[in-house]
Amino acid sequence: MSVQATGRLVLQWTLRNATCPVLNLRTILGSDNVRQRGFMTCRLLCSTHNQTSTLHQHTDLSQLQLQPGRELSIRALLDMGFTDTQADQLLEAATKGRGGQSEHASSTLMALFVLGLNPSSVLKVLEKCPELFYVKGTQLQQRMDNLRRLGLLEGSLQRVVSHYPQILTLPLRRVNTVARFLREKCAFTVQQATDIIRDSPAVVQDNLGQLEYKFQYAYFRMGVKQAEMVKSKLFRVTLEEVRCRHSFLERRGLYQTPDKKGQTLIVNPKLKDILAVTEETYLADIAMATQEEFKVFQKLMAREWQEEDDEQERDMGADSDDDDEKMKMRKI
Repeated sequence: MSVQATGRLVLQWTLRNATCPVLNLRTILGSDNVRQRGFMTCRLLCSTHNQTSTLHQHTDLSQLQLQPGRELSIRALLDMGFTDTQADQLLEAATKGRGGQSEHASSTLMALFVLGLNPSSVLKVLEKCPELFYVKGTQLQQRMDNLRRLGLLEGSLQRVVSHYPQILTLPLRRVNTVARFLREKCAFTVQQATDIIRDSPAVVQDNLGQLEYKFQYAYFRMGVKQAEMVKSKLFRVTLEEVRCRHSFLERRGLYQTPDKKGQTLIVNPKLKDILAVTEETYLADIAMATQEEFKVFQKLMAREWQEEDDEQERDMGADSDDDDEKMKMRKI
């Protein structure tokens, strides 16, 4: 949806629903360029709507008011460009989240429209993540602006929100912490960290300890560098799957950890050929094994990992007991 079309849609909805609590559109429109284009659209539409109103002819977007406090209705949604079926589906999504429609539902829709999503995309986003109905429009805009500052420009930002709208429910601090973690702890470049968030947005909700372990496993055990990790979309795959596919190849003699000089006696398959393919392709082209063999191996690995976890817990318990004994001796 073009910026001009979005501005026209917003104005049409606004002019037909001009009697309720307000939200300033400056909090929704993010850039000066978008505001300027919206302003020109606003002046054009308002002057044709009421030729005698100098206020409409000279209004600025900072004075333009939306009515997000008003509950959504079929009529309002039709005015925004949704079909009858889409409007019904959207109303259902808006009310199933917490037992009632949020006062922020309208501003959520406005923010998603101004982002550049069309009605069909907006509906899909809100069906995936109805929690967005309960986020203030100002917060949505701040979070979108923050993603832009992290390098997700137009096009990339829309794809991320469409694929993983949950990213807009997270505080700025969480997203920024993960981006900084990727740069500082894992030594990714700024662009590589941006690419990871763009291609694997769910990474922003990963446990940082598990995230670091996955990076270290690929870097030290597999000898894979950061550029290849990004290219293979490592962070889309669970740690268990990475370890299982790698260990299976290793025990079949098809993968070897590089030495300190990065050399191996065999040619290791690329990480993307191990992870970024279906299990069938992995088994047929890389592991050269049957599904039955792989299933048996997965069960064995799960048992080994469980034994390792149990042993670590016992060691931690023993350390704790030793500390307690030392404290008792000190008291004596």
